[in-house]
Amino acid sequence: MSKRLPIVCHGHSRPIVEVNYSNLTPDGYFLASASKDKTPMLRHGETGDWYGTFTGHKGAVWSSVLNHSALLCATASADFTARVWDACSGVQMHEFSHPHIVRTTSFSMHTDKLATGGHDKLIRIFDLGAPEAAPQMLPQTPSAVRNVVWLQEDNILICTLLDTPGINVYDMRTMQLAQSLPTAAPVTSIDVTYDQQVMTTAEGWTVRFFNTSTLSLMKQQELTHNAEAASFCPQFKRFVAGGEDMWVHLYNYETGEELAVNKGHHGPVHTLRFAPTYEAYASGSEDGTIRIWSLDSCPAVAGVENGVHHENGGST
Repeated sequence: MSKRLPIVCHGHSRPIVEVNYSNLTPDGYFLASASKDKTPMLRHGETGDWYGTFTGHKGAVWSSVLNHSALLCATASADFTARVWDACSGVQMHEFSHPHIVRTTSFSMHTDKLATGGHDKLIRIFDLGAPEAAPQMLPQTPSAVRNVVWLQEDNILICTLLDTPGINVYDMRTMQLAQSLPTAAPVTSIDVTYDQQVMTTAEGWTVRFFNTSTLSLMKQQELTHNAEAASFCPQFKRFVAGGEDMWVHLYNYETGEELAVNKGHHGPVHTLRFAPTYEAYASGSEDGTIRIWSLDSCPAVAGVENGVHHENGGST
């Protein structure tokens, strides 16, 4: 039984804290990475080949995301700025100053707005059509903001906090908190499928799946390991989760069965994302590497052959 070796992407010198794929574009798809080494990077999404580094941040970069067309990249940093870059040339287009560390950023679906959040407990909405204008601000949160994500055609914004449990839902038409979905622990990651139908969250030993139209809970899966990150593949009904044990676990969404354990990272796994083709998923770790793992489009996927569980190793 042969092992599937991941693509190992070197280049960062410090921990990887976030990876995000672009949507499919006429030129393929791309992978943005954020690292504590101050240098967000852009790669070919399928091969992992390095395309370029966005140079200018003076502190750890906590978030790096591409817009729908993959022509723009937004980054959030400990240098108290969020920045927008031309993803083709690497040129900085906008710099938005903040009074404290910026932990997260997210483009609206139509790329007309940029949401940011961080340690000052405020979510800011910048108008990219008028970047010099003062941002709109949502009501202050109880603790630092960890994640922000737009949903429902940009009518709502999802927010999770660094030290406070719960998923905050803001109505962007009123700019007010509409509801808060309870969780047992602070949510460490949010992943939304490319069709915008399912939101996946990780919180400690629990992964949850929500219908994005109704925000109703579709499924809650308890794990045997701590998960800092999780991502869902609706095409093959699989999800991946990873965290402190340094492994990337692949599960059957419907049964909760663990199908494979992907080993190779030498530090905790901080971030996970399925590619837009759902043929692979990327992991980022404390060890400073990104690994791209294959997921075959057949019943025996990524480590499951004839119903037999096995472990996938990785080169170092």
